[in-house]
Amino acid sequence: MEPLGPEIRSELSRHGAQAGMAELVERWPEVVGEAIARNAWPARIARDGTVHVNTADSVWAFELGHKAPEIAAKLGVEKLRFAAGPLPEADEEAHVSNHVEASPEDEERAWAIASSITDENLRESVQKAVSLSLARGREDTPI
Repeated sequence: MEPLGPEIRSELSRHGAQAGMAELVERWPEVVGEAIARNAWPARIARDGTVHVNTADSVWAFELGHKAPEIAAKLGVEKLRFAAGPLPEADEEAHVSNHVEASPEDEERAWAIASSITDENLRESVQKAVSLSLARGREDTPI
């Protein structure tokens, strides 16, 4: 039994610039890291070779736009363009494996940040969100 990969790539190459999309999508998470891959995903390759990347929102598009030359170099493409757009749905198994635990230091910092909120329910919600955000920030590696 022979692998289908080479035959599929050969067939896809008949479609012009989109031919490299499979390799690009395969390498994307490794090149940009998990945090960015959760919030930005290659959508298409234009005829001029520009890789269009959908992002979770315009803030991600703006921030990644500043890193475009660095990301493009790592991917081996000439140009990237980021814009808010639909992302693939997260894999349920990947979502479970991304469970984050806040450290005591994260919880202490979150308490300090949220302590001035007078509404108890809101304060607890903000404190939990901040502590998990701090914990997740430790685990995400930048480009």
